[in-house]
This record gives sequence, structure tokens and C-alpha cells, in this order.
Amino acid sequence: MDFVAGAIGGVCGVAVGYPLDTVKVKIQTEPKYRGIWHCVWDTYHQERVRGFYRGLSLPVCTVSLVSSVSFGTYHHCLAHICRFRYGSPEAKPAKPDITLSGFASGLVRVFLTSPTEVAKVRLQTQTQTQQRRPSASWPSAAPPMCPAPPACSVPGPKYRGPLHCLATVAREEGLRGLYKGSSALLFRDGHSFATYFLSYAILCEQLTPTGHSQPDVLGVLVAGGCAGVLAWTVATPMDVIKSRLQADGQGQRRYRGLLHCVVTSVREEGPRVLFKGLTLNCCRAFPVNMVVFVAYEAVLRLIRGLST
Repeated sequence: MDFVAGAIGGVCGVAVGYPLDTVKVKIQTEPKYRGIWHCVWDTYHQERVRGFYRGLSLPVCTVSLVSSVSFGTYHHCLAHICRFRYGSPEAKPAKPDITLSGFASGLVRVFLTSPTEVAKVRLQTQTQTQQRRPSASWPSAAPPMCPAPPACSVPGPKYRGPLHCLATVAREEGLRGLYKGSSALLFRDGHSFATYFLSYAILCEQLTPTGHSQPDVLGVLVAGGCAGVLAWTVATPMDVIKSRLQADGQGQRRYRGLLHCVVTSVREEGPRVLFKGLTLNCCRAFPVNMVVFVAYEAVLRLIRGLST
């Protein structure tokens, strides 16, 4: 039940949050943007609405599996810990039990998400090149010595789509290229998912009405949204480094590894660079995780109702 509910909740979350995720990645990897609205306007001006959804198809195809593994791993780990410590998987877990299960959930998902994150970041950060045509109004002093081509074309985008991106990265950079930034991803997802599930459990407990075993829909919305914000607050520094490492393959490479990326980024842009996109992450996390947990809890209740 947890695997199915997690899959459906994850897909709903991606549908809500992907455009803001694109803006977040662009802000983290491209210093030219002065802020959120500058990035939004520039992306829309250059690529229209389509630019906000670059690389979406692969996350949609894979997020159900990833979210299913995340929620399923969390609940299975929690059940095993409760069985080992209290003699029953149905026993009420303590906060360290929830934290450890959430941490395990974050670590497991890294092996599935790293290649898709690489493709997503590469597609989100590549700009859509356009053909340049000579202006008809520009006067010419003399005819050209040799025939000029009708248009000076610039090569198109390097990656034509998610699968082409993955194939290109694998061919040019090997298997290591598909797992570029995975060290930062491990640091990001481990403690952020521990925070995610722990804060959700605490808030659900606080928001459950007296005499009930679970919060109502409003309580789930608030708990899910706040859990997402708290998780991204602790995840953003490593998310910045992860995005920069994964984008660092288009042209000359700048970073030799995680530590070099951290040191170089802080030296060039100051410590504030580690919190680039934090406001956007939090703004995106609240509605996305409201949807994720409401869908997750609704599917769980539906399955339980059908099975009884």
C-alpha cells in the first residue's frame, strides 16, 4: 500500500512543482540571474512556457518509482525497527526511529535519482538557441566576393531530450557522468528526508483532534507543506552544490569534486551562494508536499477501505 500511495503522491507533486524547480536550478547554476523574477522573465522571454518544462518527461516517468521506493523504504524500515525494539511493527515509533527510517529512505533514493537528476539539470540549464538571419535593412557597401548562405545558423541544443541526454552523457563521460554529483545528493537527501518524515510525524501528532487517531485533511495539508519547507531548508546548501556538479559537463569543467565545488563557489560568490534558491525551494515545497501527502494519505485510506 505504501509503495502505491507513494507513487501516486509523487506524480502529483511533480506536476505541481516542476516549473519552479526549473527556475530554482537556473538560479543555482547561472550567476547572470539577479533573482527569481528576473529568471522567470528571462526564461519566458527566451523560451516561452515550454522553457519551464524542459526535462519534465523523464521525472514524470521515473518519479512514481522513486517516490514509491522512498515511502515504501521509510515504512518498511520503520516497521522492522519497531518489531526489533518493541516486539511489534504496529507499535508507536519513537522520534529516533522515524529519523533513522527517513534517513535510510533518502539514501536509497539516491541510486535511482542521480541519472535522472543529471538529465534534468542539463536540460534545464541549456538555452534554446535560435537561428540568426541577416537583417534585410542593413545596407551593404559592396556585393560579397562569394555567395553567402541564406542564413547563418547556430548549432541547436546539445541535448534533444531526456533519453538523448542520458545517452550523450554516458557516451562522453561514462557511467560516472550519470552519477555526477551523487556525493552531494547523498548529503542532501539523507538528512533532508530524515527531517521530512520526522517533522511530518510531529506535526500530524500536534494537529490530530482530540479523540482521533489521524489529522483531518486540513491537518495533512499543513503538516505536509511545513514538512516540505523544513526539509528543503536543510537540503538547499547541498542542492546548490549538486546542481553545479551535475551541470558541470557542458563545455569546460570547473569543479574537480564536491569539496572543490564548495570552496570555489564560496570563494567566488560568498557563503550566501549555498542558500541560492532557498526562498524558491520553500515556496515550491509547501504546495508540492501538501499535494504529495494529501494524495498519499487519500490513496492509503482508499486501499484500506477496499481491502476491508
